[in-house]
Amino acid sequence: MNRTAAITAAALALAAALTGCSSSDSSDAKPAAKAPAYTITHQDKSGNQRTVTVEVKTGKQLRAVFDAVAADLTDPAGYFVEINCATGGTAKVDNRLANGRKAVGNVGAAATGLGDGKTDYEAQQGRTCPA
Repeated sequence: MNRTAAITAAALALAAALTGCSSSDSSDAKPAAKAPAYTITHQDKSGNQRTVTVEVKTGKQLRAVFDAVAADLTDPAGYFVEINCATGGTAKVDNRLANGRKAVGNVGAAATGLGDGKTDYEAQQGRTCPA
């Protein structure tokens, strides 16, 4: 391999490492084999940017919940997933436990800022369920 090719390969590897996303909550660092029970309470069916709201009864394995929901999002769009605790919220403010995004197709990539087929997940620190 010549020097230019080696530098290019190293730069691509570094760029891939810098753009990777992972959970900031250590309890959600590894996806679980099976997601705990959850309920989708709202899901936009059209548009380039779609919101999916999910309620759970436990704050455990939230990454697995996100992964399960995201796996079913296949129409070209940018998806914004909100994971809320079923308790502890009010009519005006949810008890938000985590947020995630998924890009499907070019329109999804444009809507989320992620690459096509990529996801991003972040647990809210200090939140519990039940509240």
